[in-house]
Amino acid sequence: MHRLRGRIQPYAWGGNNFIPDLFHLVGDKNLPAAEYWLGAHPGGITEVEMETNKWIPLADAIEASKERWLGKEVAEKFDRLPFLLKVLDVKDMLSIQVHPNKQAAEKGFKLENEKGIPLDASNRNYKDDNHKPEVMIALSEFWLLHGFAKDIEDRLDTYNFLHPFKLVYEKEGVKGLYSVLMQLTQVEVDEILTPLAKTILPLYRDGKLSKSSPDFWAARAMENLCKNGNFDKGIFSIYLFNILCLDPGDGIFQGAGMPHAYLEGQNIELMSNSDNVLRAGLTPKYIDIPELLKNTLFNLTVPKIIKAQQDEDQQFECPVPDFTIKSFRLHQGSKKSIVCKRPAILLLLKGKAMMEGKENEEVQAAAAFYVLPGETCNILAETDLYFVLASVA
Repeated sequence: MHRLRGRIQPYAWGGNNFIPDLFHLVGDKNLPAAEYWLGAHPGGITEVEMETNKWIPLADAIEASKERWLGKEVAEKFDRLPFLLKVLDVKDMLSIQVHPNKQAAEKGFKLENEKGIPLDASNRNYKDDNHKPEVMIALSEFWLLHGFAKDIEDRLDTYNFLHPFKLVYEKEGVKGLYSVLMQLTQVEVDEILTPLAKTILPLYRDGKLSKSSPDFWAARAMENLCKNGNFDKGIFSIYLFNILCLDPGDGIFQGAGMPHAYLEGQNIELMSNSDNVLRAGLTPKYIDIPELLKNTLFNLTVPKIIKAQQDEDQQFECPVPDFTIKSFRLHQGSKKSIVCKRPAILLLLKGKAMMEGKENEEVQAAAAFYVLPGETCNILAETDLYFVLASVA
């Protein structure tokens, strides 16, 4: 095993303390620390310790000896580490978004390259040629939007500002409804949402709204993201999507085309090795509605939350070949031996452990290791432990 050192992404929606404190990082606590990346994506360089205090980019180590670092099977199939592991601290809600499937990503990436759009351009949709299915595991109470709600017709009846769109839904379904809402002009959006704001903002400021209500998150968006009397059309999504609250240890999978948004909390996120995001609102970042609509699944969704199993090892099923993840809870004094057939990243999130190998090493959370194919992780819990192992499926 080789120790890993990740990279913080200072996105504006992130908190200031959770990630630096978790990974014992010294830095400016006035800067947001939204995500901590562990993987081989060029957008967030992770370093690997080759020898004591000798660090190189993980991507360089893999490129220099793919069969050693990936194993023959993974090297032939993917030619790269196919997953990216993150820790997120969501202080402010993220954008309404979907991720493209593999075919769309390859096509979009090629097209934007042909147009000469720089990879770091603000108007770039496709940062790479890969799909981005993802699974998340909550580290705190975690709120998110996930897919179109099954009771969407009831919501069109319940909320007055949505009444004018019920006929569209009856004739054209979810796709027609969402397409119409997402293509409204700013003037139309403001005319529709101004009366709503006058009703819900006073209630929000007085603490009278529940987080399980769309009004709560809509009011928060209006308070934090809407300026000069202009309202973000992403607010419509809050009233159409499932609002979920995951408890610590719970997980959920979100495949290509699934519309979603993270609202509040900390989590672990495992995804294909990609940074492709198509946005529909609640963000100052680039929004491309036609491209988003082309890649959205317009299905009514019954969320499949993977409930936490206390004091048990837990496999989080991911219906893709790129990755899988398992969580482990060890009591003080217990041992665990894990054989990794494929490349993996072990992330210790709670406690202190002795990692037994050629040289025993005492480690304290949070710490991350790259596990080579065929290696065995021998872990002795010096305190109660919680860790995850992300690997190729």
